[in-house]
Amino acid sequence: MPICTERELSDKARALWQKAKSAAELKNHGYAISLLQTLLREAPGFLDGRKVLRSAAIAQSGGKKGSGMFSGLSSTSFRGGASTKKDPAAAMDAAEKALESDPYNPGANHLLKEAAMAAGYPEIAMFALETLIKSNPRDTRVLHELAEMYTAADKPEQALEIFNKIAQINPGDLEALKRAKDMAATATMKQGGWETAKSYRDLIKDKDEAKLLEQKGRTFKDLATIEGQLVELSREYEANPSNVDVVRRIAGLMELKFEQTKQVEDLGSTVQWYAYCNELINGSDPAIARKVSDLKAKQLDVSIEALEEWFKAGGDAHPEAETYRNQLSALKTEKAEAVIGEARKRVDRNPTDLQLRFELGERMVEAGQFNEAIPELQRARQNPNARLKAISLLGRCYEEKGMLDLAVQQLKAAASEMVGMDLVKKETLYRLALLHEKMGNQADYVNSLKEIYEADYGYRDVANRVESSYAAG
Repeated sequence: MPICTERELSDKARALWQKAKSAAELKNHGYAISLLQTLLREAPGFLDGRKVLRSAAIAQSGGKKGSGMFSGLSSTSFRGGASTKKDPAAAMDAAEKALESDPYNPGANHLLKEAAMAAGYPEIAMFALETLIKSNPRDTRVLHELAEMYTAADKPEQALEIFNKIAQINPGDLEALKRAKDMAATATMKQGGWETAKSYRDLIKDKDEAKLLEQKGRTFKDLATIEGQLVELSREYEANPSNVDVVRRIAGLMELKFEQTKQVEDLGSTVQWYAYCNELINGSDPAIARKVSDLKAKQLDVSIEALEEWFKAGGDAHPEAETYRNQLSALKTEKAEAVIGEARKRVDRNPTDLQLRFELGERMVEAGQFNEAIPELQRARQNPNARLKAISLLGRCYEEKGMLDLAVQQLKAAASEMVGMDLVKKETLYRLALLHEKMGNQADYVNSLKEIYEADYGYRDVANRVESSYAAG
């Protein structure tokens, strides 16, 4: 049932509405409440009237929070034993009477919500929940309920905002995180009109625009095409800076431009555009969040590579070589901390995602943080897709810590689960052989190498090592 507008009110109801608004403006809250309650009995679907009524009740009560008592009301019945389903209009009226003195009362607001849904006014039901959230912004149960009502009412942007609030209050709420991702995708499609279009050509006005959209979807190989598209998208961005689809496409084009130019400035712009896109969607798309962190790491890589090349070209002879050497060391440390920090944030947001735990462990190994990497990799072994890599990295951690026997166990386990003699298995067996050599296990050392030798004579120095073992024998 559609919400009633002021224009649709009867003459009598419109007169009451005008008097009520004047009374509210003059802060004569009691009179305004009386007029509005009378008005809403005639026009229960007049949402604007309920909003003014609630504001007047809050002002009159001094903004006190809900008592938590149900005031003799419940979501299924109210005074007199009537049912919300049998007489939703009467239930809404009963709720409003209770809310007059206690506008944040949970029971009365829930009664209003249930009665409004029964009467076919979901907007009024959402308004009741919004009132409760004003009283207690951290009530995740009510927040979840409101977000789902926004979803059902095809309001993905409002639902996304609520799910993100829940995730901020309780980062461990996996359902809120999942629903936020869903709503971010739905909101983006809705902004672009993808939901209602029968084909992509329904989204454009003529064939010229159709051709232009097809052009946007292609892989851009020349700089002139990229820059032409950026100019066009910049106009769309200026018209609506919050259009996620436009910002995402600009970020992608800037990335392509950097791949062409290799200019540090273009890389910086790419980072800024992806970061802005991530901000617009409140970090709800893991792919965009990861893109931001990867590109920031790339910025550090560019600076590190530039300094390393400078030293290769004779930078050590420079009077300030020591200063630049310290700067290079600081950049490498910053990169390691940044990469690990981003990986840790992803794990914190999705603590049950074992792939993310593997990536965190992998970054820690790369930074030499072997103690910290071990528990992450141990958990990541439970993920079938990352299991063998995690086991292999665990072996490296144990080796670096001097726990060679544990390292051997890990590499043996990894090799035994690898079916084909691919590059990964060859590398695993080779490392296993070197560990046996360190431990003085000559027979195991040679046997590990022989497995590779039988499959790939030319791999590294395996042939020389195996054949030398026969000569020594």
